[in-house]
Amino acid sequence: MITTRPFGTTADGTSVTCFRLENAAGAWVEVLDYGCILRAVAVPDRAGALRDVCLGFDTVAEYQENHQGYLGAMVGRCANRIRDARFTLDGREYVLAANERPNHLHGGDRGFDQYVWDHSIEGDTVVFSRTSPDGEEGYPGTLKVRVSYTLTEDNALRLVLEGESDADTVVNLTSHAYWNLNGHGAGGVGSHTLSIDAIALTELGADNCPNGTIASVVGTPFDLRTACPLEAGWDADHPQIRQGGGYDHNWVLRGSGLHRAAVLAAPESGITLSLSTTQPGLQVYTGNFLPETAGKGGARYAPRCGVAMEAQGFPNAMNLPGFPSVVLRAGERYHQEIIFAFGHN
Repeated sequence: MITTRPFGTTADGTSVTCFRLENAAGAWVEVLDYGCILRAVAVPDRAGALRDVCLGFDTVAEYQENHQGYLGAMVGRCANRIRDARFTLDGREYVLAANERPNHLHGGDRGFDQYVWDHSIEGDTVVFSRTSPDGEEGYPGTLKVRVSYTLTEDNALRLVLEGESDADTVVNLTSHAYWNLNGHGAGGVGSHTLSIDAIALTELGADNCPNGTIASVVGTPFDLRTACPLEAGWDADHPQIRQGGGYDHNWVLRGSGLHRAAVLAAPESGITLSLSTTQPGLQVYTGNFLPETAGKGGARYAPRCGVAMEAQGFPNAMNLPGFPSVVLRAGERYHQEIIFAFGHN
């Protein structure tokens, strides 16, 4: 079942709609047409009680005022960092907006997270779409994108990300939802355990962009092939942990096609989150620099009160030829999937 309600207006007076997806078991999801923001996800804990496990805000104004945190947002045209806010494609250099010191981050000064998208309801799916014009934030090509959200009867949230451009460009969309499986206002996530099906990561340089080195995780705090508490690694004495201020890194996923990449679990609530994706990388950000702020229902948010799991193409891939390509050629179809499947133990 899908219902809608008004969610106020943006600073320029554009109306925003909130879509609520609910399944027969009573689990529900809320998503906004502003930024395709995943605002809330309520799923049962081991006792059967529903807990909203997705960080978010109660008003559009709060999303606009706190957009640097990207809470729940669909980020693009190109997620993550691009070194020195520039890249070369087919022999031509493109200069992008530099919105994180010298680098380009999550689409620039006004990324996809800061627009009201068109929307439609297609059966049990909400579909959002927008056209990003040629030159927006410095990117080439007019890009048409569609993002769909479907809540299944077995408590899985399926995201399908699609796009097509009239000129060669780069595309790398992802969801920037923050999860706290004890409840969005439950405080720190250090006791959450995380496993990732990866034996390597993309090493960060001094500017927090990958430097081109694919490094083994074996014997490091990044070896999460067996589930470990986040707090066991995020303050470890390791140069890459110090560089990121905790976990803020891209793991090189094993497998191809739609495959399970990671499992997050909260011992207190018993809620588990299994992430499957078609993407080659998974950025895990443990909210190291989330500001102290008020979230939904007056909840207090602070650093490390949520963890983002961003299935994506590799950061800075357009400047590192050894990384999987994020180039979308004119007339080709961009298609990626992300599934957040919830359970409990």
